[in-house]
Amino acid sequence: MKRRRQEVGAALAGALLLLAAGPARGEALKLATLVPDGSVWDQALKEMGSEWSAATDGRVSLRIYPGGVAGDESDIVRKMRIGQLHAAALTIAGLGDIDEAFSVFATPLLIASYDELAYVLEVAGPGLRRRLEAKGFVFLHWGHGGWVHLFSKRPARTVADVKSLKMFAWAGDDARVQLWRRAGFQPVALASTDILTGLQTGLIEAYPTPPLAALSLQWFRETPYMTALGLAPLVGAVVVSKRSWDKISEEDRGRLLAIARRYEARLADEIPRQDGQAIEEMTRRGLEVVPAADPEAWQRAAADFVRGSRGELVPADIFDEVERALAEYRARAPEAGPPPSGPAGARP
Repeated sequence: MKRRRQEVGAALAGALLLLAAGPARGEALKLATLVPDGSVWDQALKEMGSEWSAATDGRVSLRIYPGGVAGDESDIVRKMRIGQLHAAALTIAGLGDIDEAFSVFATPLLIASYDELAYVLEVAGPGLRRRLEAKGFVFLHWGHGGWVHLFSKRPARTVADVKSLKMFAWAGDDARVQLWRRAGFQPVALASTDILTGLQTGLIEAYPTPPLAALSLQWFRETPYMTALGLAPLVGAVVVSKRSWDKISEEDRGRLLAIARRYEARLADEIPRQDGQAIEEMTRRGLEVVPAADPEAWQRAAADFVRGSRGELVPADIFDEVERALAEYRARAPEAGPPPSGPAGARP
């Protein structure tokens, strides 16, 4: 009997050793985002998740909640903080909820091209990633949303035209809303998931977004005019809560990061081209691209916003770092042109 117990014990010990040597229990990361289901961004996330699962033998996978089903970006960030969600693909609105430094990318007419953006991310990126980590989030890769233009129910050729429109603003970004109001604009704070309803009911008459998003979400059907002036790049990022990230082995984390960075490069290459194609498709369906008039007035309005942003919406040290990076880049590459968004990308 004693020998039998020893044999059973040895068998159990061997089984435990085999289990320990095998893959850890799969970690399904719940990732939420506003990107539309089936869009190029959503497809990239799903493909990245499949690669993650394959690279880790199923130890890490992604469960994606697209299209705002988990709420607006402020809701998504809140749910990440309490552990209901583990990861997110956020725009600067959600990133700004985590740390206000990311709001620098929302400054109109500050960054003039994708090349400038790439240089700014190279210079300022490490500090921004550290700020995320200090708040309990881990940066995986930058997201590229395209170049933001103004879509409106009436033509907006001048700054005065824009001021006459009730314009969407992100709910919860009270300081930015107040800055717009002080400058004479009419921001209406809404959740982004309420934009379509706001357009249909007349609550808002205009919104800033990249062409590809306007097409993917079909918002352009309510706004037949797009101002040709490119306002700013739509910068985003995929982030994961540090609590969830720390549960993944160091070896697997390296694999996940390498895959994520490949998707960053893919979107950086793909989105500008698709933005241009989106403009062509919407013009075939009746969209009118409106040239921006009175270039000096646009630049003055942007300069006023810059002065109001520094130290109020964006930490002064971050704002100064970005401006220094832009000055360095422009000194070395004075020929750098406007964002490559087709005929609508030109600056005034």
